[in-house]
Amino acid sequence: MRTHRWLSFLPAPARLAALLACATLAAPGAGAATDPLENGVVKVFTTMRLPDPHKPWAKQAPSEVTGSGVVIEGNRILTNAHVVLYASQVQIQANQAGDKLSASVVAIAPGIDLAVLKVDDPAFFKTHPPVPRASRLPEIKDAVLAYGYPTGGSALSITKGIVSRIEFVSYGYPTSGLRIQIDAAINPGNSGGPAIADSQMIGLAFSHLGEAQNIGYIIPNEEIELFLKDVADGRYDGKPGLRAELQTLENPALRDFLHLDKSVSGIVVRRDYRMDQPGGLKQWDVITRIADTPVDDQGMIKLGDNLRVSFLYLVQTVARDDKVPLTVVRSGKTLSLQVPAAKDAPLLIPDTKGAYPPYFIYGPLVFSAANSTFAASMTGNAQVAALLSFLGSPLVTRRGDAPGVDRQELVVVTSPFFPHKVAKGYGNPGGSVVYSVNGTRIRSLKHLVETLRDLKDEYVVFEFEHRESEVLVFPRKELVASTEEILTDNGVRAQASPELLSVWNGTPAK
Repeated sequence: MRTHRWLSFLPAPARLAALLACATLAAPGAGAATDPLENGVVKVFTTMRLPDPHKPWAKQAPSEVTGSGVVIEGNRILTNAHVVLYASQVQIQANQAGDKLSASVVAIAPGIDLAVLKVDDPAFFKTHPPVPRASRLPEIKDAVLAYGYPTGGSALSITKGIVSRIEFVSYGYPTSGLRIQIDAAINPGNSGGPAIADSQMIGLAFSHLGEAQNIGYIIPNEEIELFLKDVADGRYDGKPGLRAELQTLENPALRDFLHLDKSVSGIVVRRDYRMDQPGGLKQWDVITRIADTPVDDQGMIKLGDNLRVSFLYLVQTVARDDKVPLTVVRSGKTLSLQVPAAKDAPLLIPDTKGAYPPYFIYGPLVFSAANSTFAASMTGNAQVAALLSFLGSPLVTRRGDAPGVDRQELVVVTSPFFPHKVAKGYGNPGGSVVYSVNGTRIRSLKHLVETLRDLKDEYVVFEFEHRESEVLVFPRKELVASTEEILTDNGVRAQASPELLSVWNGTPAK
């Protein structure tokens, strides 16, 4: 900055003040309003207490996680579910702000990886208005900016790229949705930050592809709108889906086998998980239309002139009352069906969905219901997974099965015995799936607790569901008496999670 000649006549203190004033006036952008887009992006600080799959009575040590979020209408902040899952404390910090504000999770959907936060101080939103959202999908090659707070610094980061690809994919069973691929750099910490095109948000950053370069993913506004509409009542119900096994109609022999002429195009039903329901699909049905939209031999539909996606994309928009309109060819006849479209697909080994696993301690044994996290911890090592497969463990062989009347969930021993003389001579039962107690097939963890509660036999006999497993036999009264001592010695506060403790203390069945 050029020094004005008149400043030389001022005393030194006054001259310094004048120089500072001139510098402030000359600084580019000084005194200008904060960029509204940057003003709507926040950094999210989360303290997480993850469940311990092998010690279900306890939580893992706290871990600190940071991510990003964006202000939306209704005095809310939108972020990714994985940024705030199992949060014991959440704070947010605005761009260029010096303080952190407490926040809480008011809605979360781990399947589609979205969550809504509420800030404890509503005055925050008076100076941080919502970021506008685009009402349509972007086009391939549209320029895009990714806003967020990735690792490598503390200030707001903005990276530039283009929209590379739009697909309808699985986010994680059973949830599928649209996904936009961009080549703007997305790194850990970007999760939950907005992707901006033409000064409007087009989606929310949520993932990058491993070690690949310039491949990042965002959840488009269309999925966000469905989520926000779903949680308007304070609860997330999920997205409808067909839950059917499908295969393409590209092979000429398959077409001949089904007696289809060349005018028929569509996707073939291999199996529908609700074939026993009225209006359900049947094996070898060929789905030719969803609502009024034709389906091609790869199961794809057209969106506009330059985009093809799986026909399953339309399920979430055309389903009404959990039914979706389909046209099928069945045994040469064209039928119009209203096919059930469930919002959930229960599994024998389910995802925890952000909940802490239930547990029950009986003597030196710890029981819980198997979940995907526990199964992954057991099969993450290739040698252990191979051994479990060889032994026929249901943790491997029944990983994708649905629950039934005879088996609602798998009951597992989560860890080695607590130290106690009553277990002398037995090997480590950790990871074993309970088959029966005194000859009674165990259907669920609640059923196990009820069975043990009502026993009058002198001995308790546990059998497990894999080859080469030991049968554990204990004197029942000694086993029950040892429980309180074991809890005290190991610093465990409760014998069971609350819902199971009420079952244990309930009235025995007659």
